[in-house]
Amino acid sequence: MHSTNLLHERKAVSSTDCAPPRCTQTTTKMEFACSHVVCNWGPDGSAGNSEFGPDYENSTILQTGPLPPPLPPRRLRKPRPTSLPNMPLLSSQLPVTPLSLPPPVPPRLDLLEEENRFKVNINVISLGLGKLADMSQDAGLETFQNPVICGKCSAALSCLSSVWKKLWVCEFCGYENGVDESLAQVCIGQRAGVRTDDLYLPRMSEDDYQNLEDTMVVFCVDISGSMTVTTEVTSDSGPTLHISRLEGIQDALQKTLTFTLQQTPHRRVALVTFNDEVVIYGDGSRTPLTIKDWALVDYEHIWKQALGYSVPHCIAETYQHLTQRVKELMENGATALGPAALAAVALASKYPGSKVILCTDGRANIGLGDMEQAQSSYAEALYFYRELALQAVEKGVIISVMSFKGTDCCLAGIGRMADVTGGRVNIVSIGTMATEIQSISEDNVLATSVTATLLAPHGVYFPYEEENNHKLVREIGNVTKGLEVTFQFAVKPDCMDYCLQRNTLPFQLQLSFKTRDQQKVTRIITEQRPVATSSQILLGRLNTAVLAVHCAQLCAGLTMEGRVTEAQRQLAAQQDLLHHISRLRPIQKEESIYGNWMETMTTICGNMKADSQSLSDEAAEVVYQMKKARSITAPVQKKTLGRKKVMEAV
Repeated sequence: MHSTNLLHERKAVSSTDCAPPRCTQTTTKMEFACSHVVCNWGPDGSAGNSEFGPDYENSTILQTGPLPPPLPPRRLRKPRPTSLPNMPLLSSQLPVTPLSLPPPVPPRLDLLEEENRFKVNINVISLGLGKLADMSQDAGLETFQNPVICGKCSAALSCLSSVWKKLWVCEFCGYENGVDESLAQVCIGQRAGVRTDDLYLPRMSEDDYQNLEDTMVVFCVDISGSMTVTTEVTSDSGPTLHISRLEGIQDALQKTLTFTLQQTPHRRVALVTFNDEVVIYGDGSRTPLTIKDWALVDYEHIWKQALGYSVPHCIAETYQHLTQRVKELMENGATALGPAALAAVALASKYPGSKVILCTDGRANIGLGDMEQAQSSYAEALYFYRELALQAVEKGVIISVMSFKGTDCCLAGIGRMADVTGGRVNIVSIGTMATEIQSISEDNVLATSVTATLLAPHGVYFPYEEENNHKLVREIGNVTKGLEVTFQFAVKPDCMDYCLQRNTLPFQLQLSFKTRDQQKVTRIITEQRPVATSSQILLGRLNTAVLAVHCAQLCAGLTMEGRVTEAQRQLAAQQDLLHHISRLRPIQKEESIYGNWMETMTTICGNMKADSQSLSDEAAEVVYQMKKARSITAPVQKKTLGRKKVMEAV
């Protein structure tokens, strides 16, 4: 993004290196749960009071029948200023009642009870990052070289901004930015509407370009002694067979390699195995590299060894070598899962957008990331997997974790790698493994190095986020198709009256990322939203999909952090809101499914201690899928909704 230097109190912006935004009429991928910004929601789940109106404000929420008769006019609570002369009383008037609170308003069926109305913060934004980062869908958007940036808060100038006499007063922080005359004239002439959506594409050099097919899939496979355990399966011809877990993985890998050869013959595929040592086969055509003994606890050594291993060729050239290596695998020994994951990420890091698919049936018990030692070692293991995940994000690598039904791999711990990098956490059977691996290995990475910056005006903050101000920066990392991220915001109590006076509040999303061919892109969406108090909101028009997806993501995150009580409170409030909405209008099919999500999470939280270690693998799988929840249009969500399996597991 364009950097600026503050030479004076007012920053001057020249049009020679920056381009003005242009209003575009596009369908936004930034959705709000409510049409208005609700000012009087408190962080404790209660509504605040405003001087702009009494807390019994009589605005209709949703009418399902005939309108009730109008209420008689009421006097304001505020006393009449003593500086004003008293109005003379007419003989027909009774004396004015002394200042006091008016009698309570009778209960009405179309209004939510005050005690239930403020438990859920309906100020929620959903960002469809999978759509926002898909450049193929936005070919018609205007593109510019650099945005015009505020010198204080880094907000971008849009055609919704106010520019007057070569001065732009930032609508987010109030800072005065000077702009040259030509830029000011263009911005004033284009000001219209309530939403803008602009793309900024800096000039590329030839060195920045990367072949779209230069990505890699690294299969990281457990071949420890526990992989000899067999499972009874029915073959295609009819008879029942007993197949070991390793045989199941071998068959699934053979099918996946064949599928990849047919669909993407230029893609690179590599193999890493682990038991009590880690073996890097690469594309199978060269001498394997073995890491064992003391090296299994040396982070830097493992990274350098794997990074220096020869680059795999495309699968069209190495298919025979890989299939032979897979066929020769044999099970024995311990489970050096952590060192193997580290080696696989290092190998994949040479190509942004690559994937690591980790298949295991047991807990890591040797080397880095050992999860079978004392409590202190477990904490160290979690730290290791977290750091490895962050390094994978930096390199543009996605990690997915797969385990077998009936095993205990501590998915709550190792699943963090998938959660942070944008991968999947799956528990599979031998019969479904090939399909799952093929699905995970599909080339669906849209962007890497993704950072989302969300800006709101002063007085607004983002609950449950580290930043307690009006600017939120979230490192997303990798974006795949269908990814949605949600945030909630609220107005600080001492700023509520100020926000109500403004009538509308601006919000801006700045999304910076690299496309698959390493093109750097900045996408900026700016919107204006009207302001209201909670009693003015039409409940029947709330976007329940945005609210439910946010609740699932938030509560799953709180659960993994051990904040179970807080997650339970959020779940109860969301269920209560859905119940009240159901009294006002018919519940749609998808809304009933969202209700099932909440019930599933409530069951999991009810059986948890205040620690994610108490999560079974089956429950952890569901919680991690809830953290990636999105609108229920994709088949991947169906597995999340399988409540019977989860109830039995917990």
